[in-house]
Amino acid sequence: MPDSLRLRDQTDADADAVRALVTAAYRGLPHASGTEPAIMEALWRSGAAAVALLAEDSSGLVGQAAFSAVEIFGPGTRPNGKAPAGGWFGLGPLSVRPDRQRQGVGTALIRAGFARLEARGASGCIVVGDPAYYGRHGFRRAANLHVPGIPDRYVMAVLFGDAPPPTGTVEFHEAFSASEG
Repeated sequence: MPDSLRLRDQTDADADAVRALVTAAYRGLPHASGTEPAIMEALWRSGAAAVALLAEDSSGLVGQAAFSAVEIFGPGTRPNGKAPAGGWFGLGPLSVRPDRQRQGVGTALIRAGFARLEARGASGCIVVGDPAYYGRHGFRRAANLHVPGIPDRYVMAVLFGDAPPPTGTVEFHEAFSASEG
């Protein structure tokens, strides 16, 4: 972790600063939907952000990461009412202020988030994103893991402990349907 970086839990008082950070971090990115700030706000307001971490340095807020529970439904389990696989979380949004990217802020947030999830007994973490970036953090393509509407190559998982690899369809919290509207 960079020397001057401090990590802490997000609070209600951080809402405006987090919105500004997430907006700046995703502005102009080809893969951004523009809804990332609304997603983060909806995760926070709903209480679905099981882990919400902020990174600060002497210049202020430089990064944020949210982890929320996901459900994984095996083949045929959703329609007949069987329970989803439990203990899985999704990473996102992960935001780093543009002038602090590639300086270890995202790495520090991910590692701290993983430690929090493992302490809760989580099975693992799922992310939808760039395999080159997230692969550096231990995420790997999990065979037979799918997110509707997303090419499988962008769906990756990190297993904690001796958790078995996840199999099925991932359903993120409804906050991921939030829009700016």
